[in-house]
Amino acid sequence: MSVTRLPRRPSRRARAAVALCAGLVAALSGCADPDEGTNGVGRLPADAIEQKARAAVDGATAVRVTGELVTSGQTYKLDMRLKKSGGAGSVTAHTAAFTLLRVGDALFLKGSPGFWSQAAGGASASPGGSGAPGGDVAGTLGDKYVKVPAGDPSYKQLRGFTDMGALLDGLLALGGKPAKGDRPTVHGTRTIEVKGGDDAKGGTLDVSLEGTPYPVRLTRAGGAGTLLLDDWGKDFALKAPARDQMVDYGSEIPHT
Repeated sequence: MSVTRLPRRPSRRARAAVALCAGLVAALSGCADPDEGTNGVGRLPADAIEQKARAAVDGATAVRVTGELVTSGQTYKLDMRLKKSGGAGSVTAHTAAFTLLRVGDALFLKGSPGFWSQAAGGASASPGGSGAPGGDVAGTLGDKYVKVPAGDPSYKQLRGFTDMGALLDGLLALGGKPAKGDRPTVHGTRTIEVKGGDDAKGGTLDVSLEGTPYPVRLTRAGGAGTLLLDDWGKDFALKAPARDQMVDYGSEIPHT
């Protein structure tokens, strides 16, 4: 007659070892360091992350800014390359597009036909500032650059699009007490959000967790636009237009 043996219960020591191993596995899998392999700013409080990002911006030599900016009820689409000595790129407002180029204090503007027609109100005028009839403004200027006189009412506003320091200072000023948010990937770069207040009413800044903690995306408060910031430190050439690429419009260009 055969006797059926019951499976032997594991010893107390064996059960303890199994429990220890299971606990260790759970701890390792559930508590992975989200900042492993990053620049470490994700471990900092929100205000310190914002300070690190601002310091990175202050030390940067160049940047590219693209996206939409809404100000005073006007929506602008930007694609600007900026550095300390000037900037170059395009701005579109409604259907009117224009190109800006600043080398030092010299600011040059090249507008699309729609831009010049809108700026001049459809009136005829002649380069040279005389105001005498001289053909359609858009047709006269074509694809030429116009040097914007420093005393022109539009100079300060247009220069603002090409001024790296002033533009970034204004854009990156979050409102409210900063708070940490999610960790999205922006164009392949791991980031951490710094929100202007717990409800992000002051906007949201995505700061890179890779390399230098540059801001890589800004979502402005109140639906005032989203901008991408990349090509940090990447230099580009700035050169004034050749004479045959310019038209002298005198002391004041059409209202822009």
